[in-house]
Amino acid sequence: MSAEVILTFDTTHMALWAEEVARAASIPVEVIPAPPERHARCNLALALRPVDLGRLTTLLTETGVQFQTADQL
Repeated sequence: MSAEVILTFDTTHMALWAEEVARAASIPVEVIPAPPERHARCNLALALRPVDLGRLTTLLTETGVQFQTADQL
């Protein structure tokens, strides 16, 4: 998957939990190293298609997963 949208996290736990939520909802994601320019506290990030962003962010918010998107920087 080419990285179109990237979500970053403050902890590894949050990143892996987000991956689990995405996969349970059949949303294709890829765990990647967090880009240095994002200044993420955790070195992991999720890459996903823009079309899936709204659905995934809703699911993550509902389940309590804390994340950042590029517009939150």
